[in-house]
Amino acid sequence: MAGSEAAWRIASSGLHVRLYEMRPDVMTPAHRTGLLAELVCSNSLKSNRVTNACGLLKEEMRLLGSLTMAAAEQARVPAGDALAVDNEAFASAVTSALEDEPNVEIVREEVTSIDPSRLTIIATGPLTSDALADDLTKLTGQGHLYFHDAIAPSVEADTIDMSKVFRASRYGRTEADYLNCPFTKGEYEVFIDALLSAERAPLHDFEDPKHFEGCLPIEVMADRDRMAPGYGPMKPVGLVDPRTGKMPAAVVQLRQENREATVYGLVGFQTRLTWPEQERVFRMIPGLEHAKFARLGRMHRNTYVDSPRLLLPTLQLRRRPNVLLAGQITGVEGYIEAAATGILGGINAVRLMRDQKPVSPPEEMMLGALVAHISASGYFEGMTDEMDFQPVNATFGLMKPLMRKPRRKPDRYAAYAERALDAARDWIADIDTEEKRT
Repeated sequence: MAGSEAAWRIASSGLHVRLYEMRPDVMTPAHRTGLLAELVCSNSLKSNRVTNACGLLKEEMRLLGSLTMAAAEQARVPAGDALAVDNEAFASAVTSALEDEPNVEIVREEVTSIDPSRLTIIATGPLTSDALADDLTKLTGQGHLYFHDAIAPSVEADTIDMSKVFRASRYGRTEADYLNCPFTKGEYEVFIDALLSAERAPLHDFEDPKHFEGCLPIEVMADRDRMAPGYGPMKPVGLVDPRTGKMPAAVVQLRQENREATVYGLVGFQTRLTWPEQERVFRMIPGLEHAKFARLGRMHRNTYVDSPRLLLPTLQLRRRPNVLLAGQITGVEGYIEAAATGILGGINAVRLMRDQKPVSPPEEMMLGALVAHISASGYFEGMTDEMDFQPVNATFGLMKPLMRKPRRKPDRYAAYAERALDAARDWIADIDTEEKRT
């Protein structure tokens, strides 16, 4: 996604860009097609509300002419406050846009090494091939890091027992876009027992089970506390079962994954269980007793670099300024966060080609706060050798404090959003003015 955004930005600026994609000739453990910007974990791009950190980042991207946002609107499916897409339609829209752009040359081959003398953006995502990861280690002089990520299963809609589920969005804030599988307290306890005792897919002997805290497998949550899923993805708060008039003890929410509404994904149910165990345990969910799985969950390793020690806030490598990194390989976590850094990578590639000084977004922007965090610059300066870098999502906690902080959280988030969008418009106007002058 980051590479697609970077290529789109460069081409839109009138420059030629060569975009390398190794799929479908060389596949990854998670991808299934050769389409650009294929989503592999979920079809949700998270909240679309501007008072949500990820929703704010989306709005900044729209102001920046994002290809991701344009494609997402084309491929959108119902998901309440969230922006969810038909995965194939979304990736097809991105791929078609880049194939039809005369300034983009798509080369279908694996890149195994980087020439640091040439202006290059590495946006290989979390599933960077072993050969390129090894070359990146040599290029930076530091070993790459990793964490394990998991994919949630999905089920065929016509195999869901609709007599046991109900349609609703939490608090009735939006259309009833989710299917909810309600649990009694007893059913929840039996389900958690089965989840904890289920067999898990093994990792390689040399791998420690590192997980990203923002996307834990459901069984890892239960390992930590058997009530954790009930306070996380299975929380029933804001949902009332119309057949009982009461809030269930827990729920599993199912989200539509394609336009035809023939496939639904289990929300927050990333997992490392073996495939036979997934079918056994997840059929204990009310309404899924006879479910046919369109996709089973699986684990894969995500690669990212030690960005605070390697990257400038312009996304250039400190010691190799002709090489920029963008996307999840920088340590931002999430589809939208990855794509947003791709836009910045494209902006700075254009500026370097035109002998202009590279830029970084103001830290009042959500994108600026993210970049400042991963590069340990500005407000986040002072990272010591002992600090352990971990991937990060967009969050208001990354942003500079407000001069006047409203007491109420909704008012505070609204103030962050207003300040961020004002800063974004000013920054974009300055960039556009300079590009026109050039």
